[in-house]
Amino acid sequence: MEKFNVGILLFDDVEVLDFTGPFEVLSRTRTVPGAESRRSEDAAPFRVFTVAKTKQKIRAIGDLIVEPRYSFADAPRIDILVVPGGWGSRTAMQDAEVLAWVKNVATTARYTSSVCTGALILARAGLLAGRRATTHWAAYDLLASLDGGVKVVRNARVVKDGVFTSAGVSAGIDMAFALVEEICGRAVADETAHYIEYARH
Repeated sequence: MEKFNVGILLFDDVEVLDFTGPFEVLSRTRTVPGAESRRSEDAAPFRVFTVAKTKQKIRAIGDLIVEPRYSFADAPRIDILVVPGGWGSRTAMQDAEVLAWVKNVATTARYTSSVCTGALILARAGLLAGRRATTHWAAYDLLASLDGGVKVVRNARVVKDGVFTSAGVSAGIDMAFALVEEICGRAVADETAHYIEYARH
């Protein structure tokens, strides 16, 4: 079975659920239904890992300390890029190294996605130019003000326009399920939601 490498970007002051929500959904997805299939990786279509500029520990919002699995320098090929948000996205969107890495990964990834204000990073990297996208409700105007002509969709949980973007925080779970459904089909997405006991929107 083909496996997709899912790289989730981390940075200081990242919103916790922005990255842990998609991590949980994608890492628990199985093409074989049932609890027993989750005991191994045999039926897992996704290999999920975190990536940051360096392997130094990240201080997420709420003072959660997280150690990235890979750095920009040693990360494997990424098929699905997930860019979370949080207060730290305002700093990350001004970081030339982060923007260059995101843009470079997106050129070869099969899917690029963001959660919450991760859309600001994608926009600054030029990946939302002329596209419809959404973000956290408190950042609609900021996203609309960025160069590239992004068309902000307000009051949407998930928007797919070449790139997958989601509203804030918990909406990243819905974005992850949209990816699962796109790649594995509705039945797999629904069964995964049943397994983690999540009511899909």
